[in-house]
Amino acid sequence: MKDLSARPQPTPAALGYRMPAEWHPHESTWLVWPKNPTTWVDRVPQIQETYLRMLALLTPNERVDLLVDDAQTENAVRRKLEGVNVAADQIAFHQIKTVDSWIRDYGPNFLLRQTEEEVELAYNHWTFNAWGNKYEDLKADAAVLEKLGPILGVPRFVPGLVLEGGSIDVSGKGICLTTKQCLLNPNRNPSCSQSEIEQYLKDYLGVHQILWLEEGIAGDDTDGHVDDIARFVNPRTIVCALEEDSTDENYEPLGENYRRLQAARDLDGRPFEIIPLPMPGRVEIPDGRLPASYGNFYIANGVVLIPTFGHANDSRAVGTLQNLFPHRKVIGMDCRPMLWGLGAFHCLTQQQPARISG
Repeated sequence: MKDLSARPQPTPAALGYRMPAEWHPHESTWLVWPKNPTTWVDRVPQIQETYLRMLALLTPNERVDLLVDDAQTENAVRRKLEGVNVAADQIAFHQIKTVDSWIRDYGPNFLLRQTEEEVELAYNHWTFNAWGNKYEDLKADAAVLEKLGPILGVPRFVPGLVLEGGSIDVSGKGICLTTKQCLLNPNRNPSCSQSEIEQYLKDYLGVHQILWLEEGIAGDDTDGHVDDIARFVNPRTIVCALEEDSTDENYEPLGENYRRLQAARDLDGRPFEIIPLPMPGRVEIPDGRLPASYGNFYIANGVVLIPTFGHANDSRAVGTLQNLFPHRKVIGMDCRPMLWGLGAFHCLTQQQPARISG
């Protein structure tokens, strides 16, 4: 067992910090300009075009902090921006070298706290081991947070626990969603028990209750990140991916997650509203099945970006989220080229909350 007393004190929760929900107003969205030809084989230009569209949709309502490798890359991106309708003054470039673009998983996990005078920002610096030591070259992105520290200029907490941002989702009111397949996987924190990991989440996210789901979707190299299967859309409503084809390998595990959520209760003992989110069928490449899910959407100021896959359920998924976010425009974009990298919008983004109460 890991010695919990060895952790740095006081924890964020002890100081009054908590992780706000994704729909809390943003100050910024953090992105990393895509360029890795191994991640997106023969598709990097398509992914960059998708990023330009993302920038066009995000910048009217919030700043985008964009990591680029060097001045040459920044100049190339600026030239691309000249040909599209993007509020370039809303983009802050940071020349920080990265290997890949999955900033959700290796980037800052932001926190807020309300003091008598103001709302203060801080962040968690979790340990990143490239999804259970699967990709040796991608471990270099663990160094990005050290380089971001002087730019952020706010308090940093270092839990010492391996955790990726896509493995957690919070209600903003004291509850965290995650999966046993990921957080209890021996390739992350083999010396930690479930109760110890729960205590880390409570101490560093400022939550009071953990909702444990079982497994993620087929083709997911992250060992079951929750952002592909279940997401809070308000403090008492969760959308849950549900496969309708009983012959599909996702049918049973997603059904089990749905049943668990139906049986769950909030901090006041009330059931949640669980909204089924359809699945987009099989998306495959010669190497096998890709982790296609509408659950990998991103909630931004004014818009919700949802991946689509050229499937009949695309419009159903968009409509489901539009009903749940009446004050945001839900925009679907074909993510089949992007999915070659085994992720979509939520994996590629990281929200920095605005320093306002809520």
